[in-house]
Amino acid sequence: MTPRFYITTPIYYPNANLHLGHAYTTITADVLARYKKMQGYEVFLVTGADEHGQKIAKKAAENNQSPQVFVDYMVQKFKNLWEKLDINYQQFIRTSAQSHVETVQKIFTLLLQQDDLYLGHYQGWYCIACEAFSAASQINKINNSCQVCQGKLINIAEATYFFKVGKYTKQLLNYYEKHPLFLWPLHRKTEMINNFIKPGLNDLSITRTSFTWGIKVLENPQHIVYVWIDALSNYLTALGFLQADDRNFKKFWLEPNCEIVHIIGKEISRFHMIYWPILLMALNLRQPSAILAHGWIINEVGKMSKTKGNVIDPLILIERYQADSLRFFLMKEMVFGNDAKYSHELFLNCYNSFLANDLGNLLARTTAMIIKYCDGKIPTITLTKITNNETDIIDKIKKTISDFKMLMDQFHINEAINLVFELITVGNKLIDLTKPWTLYQTNQTIALHNILNLLGNILVIASALLSPILVKHSWEIHQQLGLVQIIMPTGALDLNGISNKVIKNPKILFPRLNIKTELTYLDNYFNK
Repeated sequence: MTPRFYITTPIYYPNANLHLGHAYTTITADVLARYKKMQGYEVFLVTGADEHGQKIAKKAAENNQSPQVFVDYMVQKFKNLWEKLDINYQQFIRTSAQSHVETVQKIFTLLLQQDDLYLGHYQGWYCIACEAFSAASQINKINNSCQVCQGKLINIAEATYFFKVGKYTKQLLNYYEKHPLFLWPLHRKTEMINNFIKPGLNDLSITRTSFTWGIKVLENPQHIVYVWIDALSNYLTALGFLQADDRNFKKFWLEPNCEIVHIIGKEISRFHMIYWPILLMALNLRQPSAILAHGWIINEVGKMSKTKGNVIDPLILIERYQADSLRFFLMKEMVFGNDAKYSHELFLNCYNSFLANDLGNLLARTTAMIIKYCDGKIPTITLTKITNNETDIIDKIKKTISDFKMLMDQFHINEAINLVFELITVGNKLIDLTKPWTLYQTNQTIALHNILNLLGNILVIASALLSPILVKHSWEIHQQLGLVQIIMPTGALDLNGISNKVIKNPKILFPRLNIKTELTYLDNYFNK
């Protein structure tokens, strides 16, 4: 049976344009999806928009639009960004879609019928920006603000339906214990237990009555289903759960051997790592294989967020430097789970150091030598005539392939990238060490051909491994080397599989940037 992989991003709130943090989350999911597809998996990637709630209604009113017209416009902007970033999703879920609305209503009814909900009254501090009621540990007592986003808190008192999460707390803790890799990074489990569960997990308010833009409770239409039931259910509704066409739900959620991975930002860890698993327990459904919470992109102001106004529009970087450059920077420089700093200088230096100097330089030097010394055809390697150094390089290639797979399977994308660039560095050093031009001048043909073949293989293998990240440029490297398909390398290494391929249209793929000029451009643009 073909292995399957279901991966999701959070669904993003369309009250403003998406920023670099959203791009990071979605690129991460896309990279893992592309990697799994190259490994032979049937892949289903879901992203989308969380379109309901008080903030949307307010924003639409400010624009003299209905909420639906407003979110339709914003969703198209989301889709345009994902297209420019080469995000290959299989489903874009919208919470205003009728299929989602009807399924959420069915979920609510099911929970109500099995006594998981009760009607009560809520009073507490509510963060408008996070669209969440704040626990005591999340309130900044000095200025009564949200410690997650530093946004304003308001005191709300209204009737609400509560979800009996306490009913499932013991079951949740048991699941944590039996599945140590369920939450990642691993310290998130400790955080969930110590900060939220041990102090006492209050029943969760899941409806609101103070606004109307949302999914109505069929049994009590004055109530609107609150975001953390509405939005979280998208992971099921996107697959057709409780819908007439539930083939994808059966294929990807009910299939025990399907790997299910949620990618989220750490600010919504509590909702995904506590309330989402509890909701699945209440629905008697399997848990995802892993819930991965990444860190924040920060700059001199702190966490990048719409609320603070310190966001970077990824479209500007894409239009000037291409999507692959941004995809590469975010995947290489962010250690998943940790916060990472963004600055224009860091981005530009990363591009120059790794893409222009290392990968681009190796490609340009190798193709130029094959054209000059071998009439443009990649030569054959004579394995009976290789040196000890070349044997070590072949072993390095094999180890890079196996270790890359191990790291990607464990979600260590940045370490996997670093591993590939160690191999690329080996290629550049091989040129400096062996001086192929000298081998040519002294008629050492076999030695020359062996070196150039190894360099070609390093480029093919490195670009194939990097292809989930460098979507367009990996393909262009393969084309320059005369190849018509990218195949994920395996341990069965055939060095002469590229022999006699003809170099085609060699060109500089990563022109070196003038840092000073580019910093001036970016500073002028973003400081308008």
